Amino acid sequence: MGLANRRRTMGYSQEKLAHLLGVDRTTVGRWECGKVLPQPQQRKGLASALGLSPDELDCLLAAPAVRVQENARCQTEESPTPGDSDEMIRRAFLRALSVSGALAVLPVDEAEALQEGAGLGASADFDRMNGHLWQVYQLARSKRAMHPVIRDQLTTLNEALASGREPTRPLLSAAADLFQLAGEVAFDGNRYSEAASSYALAASVGRDADAYDLWACALVRHAYVEMSEGRHRHAVQLLGAAARLARRGDSALSTRQWVASVQAEAYAGLGDLTACERAMDQAETVCELGGGSTNGGWLRFDGTRLSEERGARYVQLGRFDLAEETLTRALKQTELAAGHSYRRRGAVLTDLAVIGVRRGDAEQVVAYGGEAVGLARVTGSGYVVRRLGALRGELGSLGEDRRVAGLAAEIAVLGRS
Repeated sequence: MGLANRRRTMGYSQEKLAHLLGVDRTTVGRWECGKVLPQPQQRKGLASALGLSPDELDCLLAAPAVRVQENARCQTEESPTPGDSDEMIRRAFLRALSVSGALAVLPVDEAEALQEGAGLGASADFDRMNGHLWQVYQLARSKRAMHPVIRDQLTTLNEALASGREPTRPLLSAAADLFQLAGEVAFDGNRYSEAASSYALAASVGRDADAYDLWACALVRHAYVEMSEGRHRHAVQLLGAAARLARRGDSALSTRQWVASVQAEAYAGLGDLTACERAMDQAETVCELGGGSTNGGWLRFDGTRLSEERGARYVQLGRFDLAEETLTRALKQTELAAGHSYRRRGAVLTDLAVIGVRRGDAEQVVAYGGEAVGLARVTGSGYVVRRLGALRGELGSLGEDRRVAGLAAEIAVLGRS
């Protein structure tokens, strides 16, 4: 019996079951056709509603999942079908808007656009305030606490734009900057639609300001949203547009290298080792730029992340020998020391725990995974929680170990909070 048949047997419509579980009707439809699987925190309620044990529910979900895997080679990740949710359709539109805007404005033989001089007065104040907000965001344990401050800053910026007393382009650049920061806060909280909207707005405003580096960075951040849900081909499309924009930007900035670094992640997600390593090599040219390659705000790629990012790519590609050596070395860096970047350290710890899973080493899983859980609990970072959720889904037979089972239970509690 399939999931849809079981639902009908229990007397539920899709709408009624969706209401009972607190999800959208189209989400139930996607479960039933095998496009997605229920999240761990949703399965308990779904099993209860359908009168099934957790194991029986897993068996019921297995057949659609297998069919999806078998059809993956001939299916594309293109535009949504009529059965997809409004959220997916809206996100696809935002992605298309971002890419088409970049490609339409940048013919190969286009002359350099004239740049307005940076404004003084209020526009310079916004630049300083934005830079301060990025620093606060980077140091904040709870990213969500930034949201009211960003909203107030955007309100003030809109008033400055409406007044017409300041040069427009510097203010538009400040707006593109703020929209990216708003997107980062949403992304960290797993609010993907809000994040995608913010990044698309940042790209659009960056285009109006002729701020190519800002524009490119907005597309890079938008690509992260796609990769977080496994749409690596969409991410490659966005990153290709970002690379073209970055070539038009300031050659002294590290925009091109950051684009290459994220391209490596997208290629790793597609299983392309050659393209991944080529992109990582390009990213490492950031070391040739010197210390002034970042602005401390919307562009922070300075090469300090290269070791951990290369290690993470090796994990994606299944090269665990290379990954463990690289990640262990990264963990010793000052930037990842305990008390510094919680989110980055949590991601490296989770990758090392994944390697432990693949090797059947319960001790390694518990040691690294336990520390990552502690960081996630302290910070409330949705990003680290999401990474830990993926780790929990891979535990398999290791979950029979009492210590690993305890770790899985802690991760489950985090996912529900």
